[in-house]
Amino acid sequence: VQLQASGGGLVQAGGSLRLSCAASGRSFGGYVMGWFRQAPGKERGLVGTINWSIGSTYYADSVKGRFTISRDNAKNTVYLQMNSLKPEDTAVYYCAAAVAGNFNFWGQGTLVTVSS
Repeated sequence: VQLQASGGGLVQAGGSLRLSCAASGRSFGGYVMGWFRQAPGKERGLVGTINWSIGSTYYADSVKGRFTISRDNAKNTVYLQMNSLKPEDTAVYYCAAAVAGNFNFWGQGTLVTVSS
């Protein structure tokens, strides 16, 4: 299983970015895909998840209403649409894949910097 995250960059507060996570190596039916982030000096935390098969989503309170996770089955890609970005959203963002409740597969991070 390989996960390739992309789409990070520098954006002003209030702006938007869309991150992509291209998945390969197997069919992801039954997997839960997650987005995590790690800010400087802080532990990595969960941003949200999506069930690949049924599309149900979960979001951390800090991003609820601003971030949206979606997936494109044909492209084997998961997206993180980030709107109304705040400086505190600055972090390295990671995508990961979980089966049976464990996030066993991780992509490399992509840096998102939000300027005030």
